[in-house]
Amino acid sequence: MTRRRSFKRLVRARMQKTGESYAAARAMLLAGDEARASADVPLVTSDEAIRERTGRGWEDWFDQLDDWGAAERPHREIARRVATELGIDPLAWNAQAIAVSYERARGLRTVGERADGFAASASRTVAVPVERLFDSFVDGRRRRRWLSEDRLSERTATRPKSARFDWDGGETRVHVTFAVKDEAKSTIALEHLRLPDGDEAERMKSFWRRALGELKSALE
Repeated sequence: MTRRRSFKRLVRARMQKTGESYAAARAMLLAGDEARASADVPLVTSDEAIRERTGRGWEDWFDQLDDWGAAERPHREIARRVATELGIDPLAWNAQAIAVSYERARGLRTVGERADGFAASASRTVAVPVERLFDSFVDGRRRRRWLSEDRLSERTATRPKSARFDWDGGETRVHVTFAVKDEAKSTIALEHLRLPDGDEAERMKSFWRRALGELKSALE
């Protein structure tokens, strides 16, 4: 069996898109965030991060899943296999991240696609305490100061950690988490879930990036 065929496929696809050498394309893939921003890399996180969390890098995981025949199996079985090896719940972040990244590498899932549809994400670091950032997003009156197209309807909220919303009375959901970065800074990370297709995911990604930019400007 050809070793690392899934990961090599990713490297070669990037080479064709960017004109980089094999070594450069591989390094950018393993870097994670920077590569994803510049070339739509389908890995959920960097090689360093996944190695720290699981004890194995992306190439090792892809080798094991290829040898097991994961390319012919549904997502739930892949996640369950990873979870069994790690001794964790199949719904845990590590298991889902590895399964999703593998499926993207094998062409079984496009970037942003999930079992219940497509997802768009956006995040910002804002120079205010996390409580103020949370209130500025979750409180409807404050939110309308920076979000002109406000179609959020709150489902649940835990101050100052997280909140969940319906969007425009439909079936899509917006999940938001907040975290302390330091005494004077905090971060917001948003996911818009259950979107119907990749085009809508890209549209909402642009929408939320602009919106969080407006939130940052309003608070700073």
